[in-house]
Amino acid sequence: MRNAALKLLALLLVLPLAATANAQDWAKTRLDASPRHREYVTLHHNGRAVEAFIVYPEVKQKVPVVVMIHEIFGLTDWAKEMADEIAAEGFIVVAPDLLSGHGPNGGGSSAFPSTDAAVHAVSGLDPSDVNADLDAAADYAKTLPASNGKMAVAGFCWGGGKSFAFATHRHDLSAAFVFYGPPPSDPTAVTAPVYGFYAGNDARISATVPDTTKTMRAAHKIYEPVVYDGAGHGFMRAGEAPDATPANKKAREEGFARLIAQLKKL
Repeated sequence: MRNAALKLLALLLVLPLAATANAQDWAKTRLDASPRHREYVTLHHNGRAVEAFIVYPEVKQKVPVVVMIHEIFGLTDWAKEMADEIAAEGFIVVAPDLLSGHGPNGGGSSAFPSTDAAVHAVSGLDPSDVNADLDAAADYAKTLPASNGKMAVAGFCWGGGKSFAFATHRHDLSAAFVFYGPPPSDPTAVTAPVYGFYAGNDARISATVPDTTKTMRAAHKIYEPVVYDGAGHGFMRAGEAPDATPANKKAREEGFARLIAQLKKL
């Protein structure tokens, strides 16, 4: 009985770790099956090296570039899979790993021993350093021969807030896409249109939308938010997971369709 109890306890301790490790297996499986060209490049600025994940669409014409900002979890398999999905619609995607050099032994997102460790590291990133890394990604995007010169930024969760903030800093953007991220202290510094995607069951973030709308309207800035009823924070990831709720799945499908529709207008 004692041995059986110990085996059961060991199993209960291992299961959560296994669930965490396999949480994005479905995203990696989809990414591995993609026919699109993917590569990693190292971006250098101010003595710093930033790894970036690049995905190219299979098209014959020059296309816009999307600088994609990952969630608070870092450049995960899901983030790379989302970059691939956007590229599949006809856009080059440059997704910098903003944890580059911050991980164990100078590694990036994949070097962290746990999701919690990655979250802690992302939470401690200096906003000015983040903008500098994103500038390096945007500057690189402008040099790509396959680019048509149009550039947008899109971010999710923590990256959604950084997308909005980057749009106040970088004025050669054609659009900014903010997925359930908070606004910056002065959102009116933007020059590009800002499109927001928010969850109905996410008051922490969605409660900021009315005041941001009022502020942007008063400053004659373009800010178009959509709140998806019944969806929870992170619906773009949760909505395509195998165990997605109907509300998250619907929000994810509608949100992705809206993102691509706006990108095609660039």
